[in-house]
Amino acid sequence: MESRESSHFLSASTIKGDKVVNRAGEDLGKIEELMIDLEDGRVAYAVLSFGGFLGMGNKLFAIPWKALSLKPHEHSFILNVDKEILEKAEGFDKDHWPVIDRGWLGSMYIYYGHKPYWQVELPEQTEITQPLN
Repeated sequence: MESRESSHFLSASTIKGDKVVNRAGEDLGKIEELMIDLEDGRVAYAVLSFGGFLGMGNKLFAIPWKALSLKPHEHSFILNVDKEILEKAEGFDKDHWPVIDRGWLGSMYIYYGHKPYWQVELPEQTEITQPLN
């Protein structure tokens, strides 16, 4: 199996539980889930667990996938925000997830300084004429 350091693909279960830090090295929590946009077939956002004590009272946050940078050799991610920004962000409780739609998710993308992926123009898809043997 290819190592995490050299792979361009990782399973969701490999990422779940990875820690998240900011550029200052402050602990921001861990990845709880990866959420897939079924319409586009891509990772829409990561669910970050932050705060609390021994897993109690943690708040969950929808973090744009593009806002996270992988540190493969440390099994962690960098989220380039100050801890105070995350503390002020709209979060949710593990037992009361919000109804996620593109309006709500778009506001999360903007909060973290990213343009929603569904608003980015993609190159036109070309038809495959040769079999992929």
